[in-house]
Amino acid sequence: MPQPYGTWPSPFTASSIAASAPRIDGARFVGDEIWWGESVPAEGGRVTVRSSSGEVLLPAPWSARSRVHEYGGGAWTADADGTLYFVDGQDQRVHRMPRGGDPTPLTPAGAAGRGPNHGGLRLQNGRLLAIREDLAAVPHRRAIIEIPTDGSAADDGSAVHVHIQGTAFFAHPALSPDATRIAWVEWSGRRMPWQSAWLRVTTVGDDSFASIRTRAALQPEWVGDAELLYADDPSGRWGLHRLRLDGIQASDPEQIAPAGADTGYGLWVLGNRWYQPLADGRIVAVRTNGSDEVVVIDRDGTTRALDVPATAHVSVDDVAGSRVLLSGGGSAVNAGLWCVDVDSGEVTRVRGGGPADADWMPPATQLTIDGAHGPVHAFDYAPANPLVSAPDGELPPYIVFVHGGPTAHVAGAASAAIAFYTSRGIGVLDVNYGGSTGYGRDYRERLDEQWGVVDVDDVLAAARGLAESGRADPSRIAIRGSSAGGWTVLSALVRGGVFAAGISRYGVTDLRMLAQDSHDFERHYIDGLVGPLPESEQIYIDRSPLTHADRIDVPVLLLQGADDLVVPPSQSEAIRDALAARGIAHEYVLYPGEGHGFRRAETIVDALERELAFLGRAFGFAD
Repeated sequence: MPQPYGTWPSPFTASSIAASAPRIDGARFVGDEIWWGESVPAEGGRVTVRSSSGEVLLPAPWSARSRVHEYGGGAWTADADGTLYFVDGQDQRVHRMPRGGDPTPLTPAGAAGRGPNHGGLRLQNGRLLAIREDLAAVPHRRAIIEIPTDGSAADDGSAVHVHIQGTAFFAHPALSPDATRIAWVEWSGRRMPWQSAWLRVTTVGDDSFASIRTRAALQPEWVGDAELLYADDPSGRWGLHRLRLDGIQASDPEQIAPAGADTGYGLWVLGNRWYQPLADGRIVAVRTNGSDEVVVIDRDGTTRALDVPATAHVSVDDVAGSRVLLSGGGSAVNAGLWCVDVDSGEVTRVRGGGPADADWMPPATQLTIDGAHGPVHAFDYAPANPLVSAPDGELPPYIVFVHGGPTAHVAGAASAAIAFYTSRGIGVLDVNYGGSTGYGRDYRERLDEQWGVVDVDDVLAAARGLAESGRADPSRIAIRGSSAGGWTVLSALVRGGVFAAGISRYGVTDLRMLAQDSHDFERHYIDGLVGPLPESEQIYIDRSPLTHADRIDVPVLLLQGADDLVVPPSQSEAIRDALAARGIAHEYVLYPGEGHGFRRAETIVDALERELAFLGRAFGFAD
């Protein structure tokens, strides 16, 4: 019997979503096994390390989580003998843990038992490199360091060797095979790394370094002692380049197999890997143009696509011989980790990655919608439920998803979190507004000085286009976003006329407050997105949703982590108070123990259940 959209019975509960496809945090070949990091929502969102033999290698309460640049990354690595090295989420010290043994610290404790932040761990030739961030220093300082693995630096840190340090930001340290040189990515902090980042090379033990002319360098990797690979986007697309080196003096870069796609994206976290060189000189790389493709590039530049299930946010985590570890999501599979033999084509599912049920998981339809600033890219997930159908003539309600960043990207991937809505008869439109990665530099830079304008125009155009195409009920379209996406949600509600309700997860509401409270990594991010202070103060005021809260006339749900250092609770609470003063229907929920992003199972469950109930009230169907 037909049943109205939004009221369809669904097997996707909030609890099942919290326990669904694992969030993979790096993977390694370790001896004959595969190890990977994995978040455990049921244990407070801690990150453990597991093995393909079924062993949990990092027991509770330990958690491999870095706080460098606040977003972390690269919080663990391992050697071939099965010794684990990790940054503990609580004290931010680096620890060594032999298999079956107990963790012992390798770096000293700081004030109040917490040391400087560490992340981006790389173990090369038996030498452990890391990024260190000291927020107790004035001004704050960061460094590329080498940590003795014998524990000799655990007490006072004097045995830690500092390769490079300063107030700049560092990422991707790479030690040459002969251990004589280190390459890394560096940026000043006045601009974000996807705007301007240098490639540097230094001789170990020498204070001098060479700077390679790059635009937005990513992920240097050595191939032998005289060749260096890296990604850069001088042509408007991140692509691979090769340098020949004599000491630290480099030849002119040679671009490798240029394509109309990106190998790389915004450097938000440490440890991301968009490509890996194989021992025979070939390269396995990800190319993104909306969705991801994994290719093998021969030494002569010939390119061959790999038939793999991973097509979204793919990371090339490690290689061994002809085998490569890929983590990510896919259009027809759930998020997971796969081992792929690039010669035979054999694909082995290691963790997660199971096929999505096509009856319940709608395919992602790529849409391109005309907007005021050019084409707007999005993925449409129509309602899908094999057990029921909607009454004739009824159009489905929709929720427009707005990603954070804003320099980030969504891809068309199967997701239980999306099926949570679509299985109930609520469509999802996932928008890559202007400023998103994955479509080249021109699309990314569309947002320069236009945050709060282009992103809002694009999501409004996407929603209108969806309705005009007959895919959605124009009176029942809501909008939901997190962080920068929450800013776009509230800014779109200020415009009015399109969305019937809005959900903001730890969203930005006031630009001046954000500029004042912003952490180091994003201190000058808004300069490029809006303009520098104090010259642009009036623009900050005019564009902030808080300034125009009186124009919001639809219900709003605000969800916020109490420990968020990126967008503090004061942002959500300011708009809450403004809505209350106007008598606008709203709900505000503060989650203790959560930071910038929800990790705990109980938080994920509560947030999803509240969102569904909120949409039920806004759209007029039972929750």
